[in-house]
Amino acid sequence: MIRFLQKDSRVMKGIFIAIIAATCVLMVIFLVPGMFSGDQGSSSNTYATIRGAGILGRFFGGDDVSTQEVQQLAQRMLQRQQLPDFVLPYMMQRVGTGLIQQHIELQEANRLGVSVTDDDLRNFLHTGTWGQVLFPNGRYIGDEQYASLVSQNFGISRDQFEKELKKELQEDRLRSFITAGVTVSDQQVRDAYRQQGTKIKFDYAVISSDDLSKTINPTDQELQAFFKQHAPKYAKAIPEQRKIEYIAFATANLPGGAPQVTDAEVQQYYNQHQSDYHVDDQVKVRHILIKVDENADAKTDEAAKQKAEDILKQLHNGGNFADLAKKYSDDPGSKDQGGELGFIKHGVTVPEFDKAAFALQPGQISDLVRTKFGYHIIQTEEKQSAHTRPLDEVKQTIVALLTRQKEAQAQQAFGQQLASEAQKTGMAQTATAHHLQLATTDYLAQTAIIPTLADGSQMLTSAFSAKPGAAPQVASTGDGYAVFQVVDVHAAHAPTFDEYKSHVLDDFRDEQLPSLLSRKTAELADKAKADNDLAKAAKEVGATMKSSDLVGRDAQVPDIGQLSQVAPTLFDLNVGQFSNAINGQRTGAVAKLTDKQQPTPDEIQKNFEQTRDSLLNQQREQMFEVFVTNLVDQYQKAGRIRVNRRMQQQPGLPGAPRS
Repeated sequence: MIRFLQKDSRVMKGIFIAIIAATCVLMVIFLVPGMFSGDQGSSSNTYATIRGAGILGRFFGGDDVSTQEVQQLAQRMLQRQQLPDFVLPYMMQRVGTGLIQQHIELQEANRLGVSVTDDDLRNFLHTGTWGQVLFPNGRYIGDEQYASLVSQNFGISRDQFEKELKKELQEDRLRSFITAGVTVSDQQVRDAYRQQGTKIKFDYAVISSDDLSKTINPTDQELQAFFKQHAPKYAKAIPEQRKIEYIAFATANLPGGAPQVTDAEVQQYYNQHQSDYHVDDQVKVRHILIKVDENADAKTDEAAKQKAEDILKQLHNGGNFADLAKKYSDDPGSKDQGGELGFIKHGVTVPEFDKAAFALQPGQISDLVRTKFGYHIIQTEEKQSAHTRPLDEVKQTIVALLTRQKEAQAQQAFGQQLASEAQKTGMAQTATAHHLQLATTDYLAQTAIIPTLADGSQMLTSAFSAKPGAAPQVASTGDGYAVFQVVDVHAAHAPTFDEYKSHVLDDFRDEQLPSLLSRKTAELADKAKADNDLAKAAKEVGATMKSSDLVGRDAQVPDIGQLSQVAPTLFDLNVGQFSNAINGQRTGAVAKLTDKQQPTPDEIQKNFEQTRDSLLNQQREQMFEVFVTNLVDQYQKAGRIRVNRRMQQQPGLPGAPRS
């Protein structure tokens, strides 16, 4: 290298000039305050940039998270979880944070040499989770069906799906790489199962918040002082109310009467929507399932198979399928319906079930069919070949649909006509001209119900966003439409003490209740321990005595809640010992242990491997979570996360300003 640099040539001069120029640029960047410290140059489509390590990493090798990518994924999650559109900003924040973390993990994986090749991806698609879907019975479903499957389930292209899957595989390999050294001792496994499998039974005394709240009875003077002290809280306790006048109408009030649908319109709709009436190959089936795990030992599997064969013999000897399904089937979704599953299409069930069901003729019963769920006995009741339903069969449905559409269009047009007339001549004169009735509400809150309308919510929502005296508007009323106008507004305001006294009392009690409940429960615990008598202590403080069943840590106990969260220390007690105060959300309790059963050595040994796997997975998750948290923190401190300035207004993002 030295000899190379010592050579006198035009190439070497060019290299030196480039080095000097780069050095000058770097000096300007790092010595001029504020240079590149923000994200002024960020593209509007860049949600965040995760920079590489070192000085050059600030300019080369960074990964961009695009705003489009964040928004599209957030929208898909909204649709999948059936959430309203207004949740989108919050979902984008969540998705953005997740993608930033993913990019950081992938950068670290590349740094550590943890990679995934195209061959790795192909192998996973053949043998992994997707293997049974893409290669049923070892046969590929084809590119077209593969792309369609991905599009339907994820709303993305096949290439994008494989790209994202490759990232996930690389993340999984990084997780395995980081947590490879995690181990648990045999004693830890035994202790974990002993803790998990311990069950207890106890008597407990409960103090109810509802009962205790009634004992809080302040004077009017105390309530008035509370009311004044919390004046800002009550400043708008009486919500805004509006008086509205409206003209409601339905189809019967339309000037030309109810619109009619012609045969030509029905035929035209049918021609344009024939795909809606296409019926795929399908069979109507019922089944009896004898459940057994696909990894069960030979003895367990044979017992399940023998039970299924006995049922099959009963069917061949004239047994009633529905009765036997109700008696023996392990499928809770169909058992009570005599095993009835209804019509199914190809691909809806697991491949083995699908093949057997479609191979049977109506009335036939299958031999035993083994799937990952167990042993099935299937009866095909009816078969339908793929076809398009004829017009005569769907005509009434189309007529009803087109009638509703025409009625809605006619009502909207009539509503707009009335609104225009009301703007010129007034609501009253418009109502009279069309033989309709003008109604005026009382002062209503936005959440009120208008008794004379099937659904007044749309009208109220629009009315509360309109200005008093604004032009009349049109809103749906559930069974028609209404033209309405805001007459007057009562702004939100503070009530007088007398108007709001009952609410003030509730608020006063809610504020005093937690500390009172805590004191009473502590008093109950002290009395029980002092007298060694929980029932006596409960009577003195007005608590109610109850007894639990024999329960484990995850049990939900009435008036206490889930023990693992609310009262885990109960499992540390010995029989006869009292607990300290147990503070639930709306109750206080004290318990006395009456029974304690721990797993036997045989039970521990039987569940040893399963417990070891669970404990290992838990510790690996914890270790990887700590690793990722520290990694993100390092990126933040090094200034390697740059979130678009507009996105930085959303708190909680990595790299965003913190208050």
